[in-house]
Amino acid sequence: MADSKTMLNPVLKALLLLFLLAPPLSAAQFQLSGQCPPGFDKNEQDRCILYTLYDQYDSIENAGVGGLTSSLPPRRDGFRPEQIDLGRYLFFDPILSGSRTLSCASCHHPSLGFSDGRGRSVGTGGIVLSRSAPTLWNSSFLNSFFWDAREKTLELQLQGPLYDPREMANSPAQLLASVNANAHYPALFAAAFPDGDRLASAGAVTLAQIYRAISAFESSLISLNSRYDRYAHGFHQALTSREIKGLNIFRSFVARCAECHQPPLFTNQQIAVIGTPEPEGMPLDVGAQTTYGSARLKGAFKVPSLRNIEHTAPYMHSGRFATLRDAVEFYTKGRGHAVPAGVTLDLHWHINEPNLSDLELDLLVDFLKTLTDEQFTPAIPSAVPSGLEPVGILPERAGLEQYNN
Repeated sequence: MADSKTMLNPVLKALLLLFLLAPPLSAAQFQLSGQCPPGFDKNEQDRCILYTLYDQYDSIENAGVGGLTSSLPPRRDGFRPEQIDLGRYLFFDPILSGSRTLSCASCHHPSLGFSDGRGRSVGTGGIVLSRSAPTLWNSSFLNSFFWDAREKTLELQLQGPLYDPREMANSPAQLLASVNANAHYPALFAAAFPDGDRLASAGAVTLAQIYRAISAFESSLISLNSRYDRYAHGFHQALTSREIKGLNIFRSFVARCAECHQPPLFTNQQIAVIGTPEPEGMPLDVGAQTTYGSARLKGAFKVPSLRNIEHTAPYMHSGRFATLRDAVEFYTKGRGHAVPAGVTLDLHWHINEPNLSDLELDLLVDFLKTLTDEQFTPAIPSAVPSGLEPVGILPERAGLEQYNN
């Protein structure tokens, strides 16, 4: 019988030959789209402007927490379609990481609600981080970012993971060198940022352009056409009787879910101390206390949007709850029931003791699943300009218990 090493060598040689003979990525393969994403119209200045049915409403005239015809907060749009498409390539390209093994999509994958399916995200070299990855859906409407609300723009937010040595572990100098030395990116940036919109470029790609392109793509991730939305706009057959009962519980002054998760964005964009437990063995995360330097905000975190919540398990800032049922049940177990002994937290006044029944909790879950809408999920590029594998590391849901407990 032939030795296994002897048999393997020809295989390796054949694979190597195929790699060497493979044609290089052609420039024609990377043509930026001049069309705006779904939901956007291109104006006369070649800018993509978002239009939604919620634009017809006025929250001042239709006041009321949880109201169906509430308007959206100000949005960020007005990017060139080429900038959005360039951001799409960058988002899935591991060239952005120091090791060239991680992309933005490693922690914000489309098939996982633009999260990563982990209670605590995993960075470079398999480092387990302290918090989960929030969804990117409807980032266009947000006025702060990260669980502790420490950044106010998408451009500032994305620099955190890019340069954190535990996450993507890159540096500004290395990022610029990688992108400018690439065979395709300089021409793509020139197309996305024409004269008059160069962001201080003198021919070479700049950091400001990189940040702007990724922000443009993330701002295009719009989810506002769920079955709930069709119900809100007048088509009441869009929801079942159970789901309508769940909505009524959600809006009630007993459960008070809508006090913080206000439609239509399903967040009030505030921070709140709710006393959620940390994973076993983890110390208390003080959250926004660090951001604002206020002891009253110890344990405070941003109120997350509930859009596509069905696909972003596990839940809370560190993935403490594996299911939606677990998450909603937390709120009915008693005010402060999970606060560690000896720890004092200034719990939000909306955290009360609604004493919801098992049936009411199940109805709430039924309703939350009506917020799912991924119709405008962008296409993952089949290839990226770096020549690396698009997306990077796609986490598997199986075998993640070590991160989710």
